[in-house]
Amino acid sequence: MARNWLGRAALTSALVLYTVYAAGPFVWVASMSLKTTPEIMAAPYGLPRTLHWEKYIEAWTNSNYGVYFWNSVIVCAAAVVIVTIVGAMAAHALARYRFRGRRFIGAAIFSTIIFPPQITIIALFQIMVEYNLYDSLTGLTLVYVAVQLPLTVYLLEAFFARIPEVLYEAARIDGYGGLEVFWKITLPVGFPAIATTIILNFIYLWNDFLYAVVLISDDQKRTLPLGIQKFMGDQMEDIGMIATAMMIAVIPVVVFYAFFSERLIQGMTAGAVK
Repeated sequence: MARNWLGRAALTSALVLYTVYAAGPFVWVASMSLKTTPEIMAAPYGLPRTLHWEKYIEAWTNSNYGVYFWNSVIVCAAAVVIVTIVGAMAAHALARYRFRGRRFIGAAIFSTIIFPPQITIIALFQIMVEYNLYDSLTGLTLVYVAVQLPLTVYLLEAFFARIPEVLYEAARIDGYGGLEVFWKITLPVGFPAIATTIILNFIYLWNDFLYAVVLISDDQKRTLPLGIQKFMGDQMEDIGMIATAMMIAVIPVVVFYAFFSERLIQGMTAGAVK
C-alpha cells in the first residue's frame, strides 16, 4: 500500500514539475503582454496590477499585424486542406492497392522526411523564381504542401493499413467504386489519424519561419512569424509590446489545440481499428 502511494506521489510530482516547466514561459509571456514596459522592469515576474488590454488593439492596428495574421491564416488553412486531401488519398492507395513500384514510392516518400529543410531551400527558391511564384502566398502555400505531404502520407498509410479488410470487401460487394470506398470507409474510420495530421501540420506551418523568410519579401505578404521579427525590430526597447505581439501569434495555436487535443490523443494512441 505504501509502495503504491509513493509511486503515485512520484508520478504526480513529475507531472507537476513538467507542467510548471512547460507552461511557465507561456504564463510569463502572457503576464508581460498585459503590462507596460516600465511595469515589467519594476517587477519582471510579478502579476499585472492593471490589465492593459488596449495593447492588443494597438499591436493589431498600428503595426500591420492584422495583415500578417490573415496571411498566415490563408496560407496555413489552404496548405492543410490540400495536404490532408491529397495525403489521405495517397496513403489510401499505398495501404490498400498492390501495384508495381509501390515499395519504391513508399521508400522515396520516407526518404524525403529525413532530409533537413536547409538542403532544399536553395532549390525551392530557384523553382519559385523560375515559375514566377516567388514573393507570393500561392507559392508559399505550394511549398508548404510539398514539405508536409511526405510526413502526412507516411503517418496515414501506417494507420490505414490497419483498417480491417472485411470493411472494404463489404463495400465492394455493395458496389462501391474506388473513390466511394475512400470517402465512405477510409475517411470516417481513419478520422482520428487524419485529425492528428491536421493538428501537427497546422502547428508546424503556423510557426514556420525558414521558408517564409526566404520566399517572401513584400511586407503586405508577410506571415505572422515574419511580422513578429519586423515588430521586434521596430519595438526593440518596448518589451511589453513584444510580449503582446508574441501572444497574438500563440493564442490561435493554443485555442486550436484545445479544441482538437482529444482527437490528437486518439490518433496517436490508436492501435488496430476494431
